[in-house]
Amino acid sequence: MQQMIFATKNKGKIKEIKAILSDLPLEVLSMEEAGIEMDVVEDGTTFEANALKKASEIAKVSGKLTMADDSGLEIDFLDGKPGVYSARYLGEDTPYVEKNTHILHLLKDVPKEKRGARFVSVIAAVFPDGRKYTARGTIEGSIAYEIKGENGFGYDPIFFVAEKGKTTAELSPQEKNAISHRAKALQKMKVLLQKEWEGQM
Repeated sequence: MQQMIFATKNKGKIKEIKAILSDLPLEVLSMEEAGIEMDVVEDGTTFEANALKKASEIAKVSGKLTMADDSGLEIDFLDGKPGVYSARYLGEDTPYVEKNTHILHLLKDVPKEKRGARFVSVIAAVFPDGRKYTARGTIEGSIAYEIKGENGFGYDPIFFVAEKGKTTAELSPQEKNAISHRAKALQKMKVLLQKEWEGQM
């Protein structure tokens, strides 16, 4: 089975990704599992640029098919912020409970109709020979009025999905993986990879 590196150190994210890609003939390894200890500076101004940079640099080191994602939360009332800076918002080492509390404070008097938000994920895949692909997925929602839910990670406890009547942190992993921005991007990427492999057969 072909090995594929997913360029992340986020344990919540790699668990989610392995579940979504479980039907592909790939052994998905995190950077830690692959023994790769390097930091890629995410200095791009788009999700695509950051995802491609991470995947490209790790592919050079690993010599294997490498995927990476860049994802974030865009809040309409904050002009799309934190966006590509979601992971570094208020400082990279700031706990998400503080980030979430801060956002709720910024929006405390904002009415429901102006609390629109979306999660965006761009997945990049880079092959050892330099071929590159990207796929984007989004999920629309709004900013909740309080932190709710124990599942998920990051901004999940404040991202409310109207059709489910819950935050993404209140959804089961199976429910979240059926509708999430990352799942949508990964499903698109799976189609691209399957076409790629079929073309080589």
